[in-house]
Amino acid sequence: MRLPRTSHRLLRPAGGAALVAGLALVASACGVTDSSGGDSAADAGQPLSDLRIMVPNTPGGGYDITARTAAKVMEDDEITSGTEVFNLEGAGGTVGLARTVNEKGNADLTMLMGLGVVGASYTNNSKATLAETTPIARLIEEYGAVMVPKGSPFKTIDDLVTAWKADPGSISVGGGSSPGGPDHLLPMQLAQAVGINPKKVNFVQYDGGGDLLPAILGSKVDVATSGAGEFKDQIANGDIRVLATSGDERIDDIDAPTFKEAGIDLVFTNWRGVVAPPGITDAEKERLVGIFQKMHETQEWKDALKANSWADAFQTSDQFGAFLTEQDKRVADTLSELGLA
Repeated sequence: MRLPRTSHRLLRPAGGAALVAGLALVASACGVTDSSGGDSAADAGQPLSDLRIMVPNTPGGGYDITARTAAKVMEDDEITSGTEVFNLEGAGGTVGLARTVNEKGNADLTMLMGLGVVGASYTNNSKATLAETTPIARLIEEYGAVMVPKGSPFKTIDDLVTAWKADPGSISVGGGSSPGGPDHLLPMQLAQAVGINPKKVNFVQYDGGGDLLPAILGSKVDVATSGAGEFKDQIANGDIRVLATSGDERIDDIDAPTFKEAGIDLVFTNWRGVVAPPGITDAEKERLVGIFQKMHETQEWKDALKANSWADAFQTSDQFGAFLTEQDKRVADTLSELGLA
């Protein structure tokens, strides 16, 4: 069985906590408008008000950090005003997906999402699908990491692979996404790359990095696979040790080899983007696309990319929609091979 290769670019740990602090969250029942009350904020050159960004899993994870960083940049640069970021976790992101699809025509709501929601829509048999949403923008890509708690007997990726190959089911692998998401696909592809049947991987699912963190620190899992940026502080202070990273380059400030440096032929990349409900008008879609385009051009966003070691993967509208279609097929094919969809 050959799993599809997921390959793009660069990632690494997040300095996102500092960028998140201080964001004012203001709720509103109004639609997305410019602050002067006109029909088009883009035309008026005024901040867009009352934007809401839903995070479909728990606080503290990659989606959450990305959403709050984006919101802060847009607020600080007066691209938006009164932006609210809120969490609606459940079922690997499909509770949030269902809410987004059900909010047909609501142009003040967006959802931060990524590869994990694509996979969860299959493994949770979601009636709501990403094909029903309105693609707004793809924002970033990032590499994953294989991590263990500080007391782990595994000091290197070779140590882990040796024990894993000897008894695959004895090694519990935690991830902050549903089957089909990045934290699940990474160990499946790693297993395949080192000669382990992916169906024998003992994967333990958590609902986002915020839930995965205490499981790592408490040694409730033997190893975890996720984006290193979500655990920067714990990696820096030694509570979590990174055995290897999944990119084609090392992650700055993390003393760990890439898979390729360790002799494992694998590059794996995650991504995150923004969608809106179905049924919004073309003008409303363009206003939403426009604010993320403006955000992407700011120096503060460029600084955030560097601080979090996110790769710039910006796409909008039709291009992002085509990318979503391709990712949906790739994940469906992989899950079908694993007997999970």
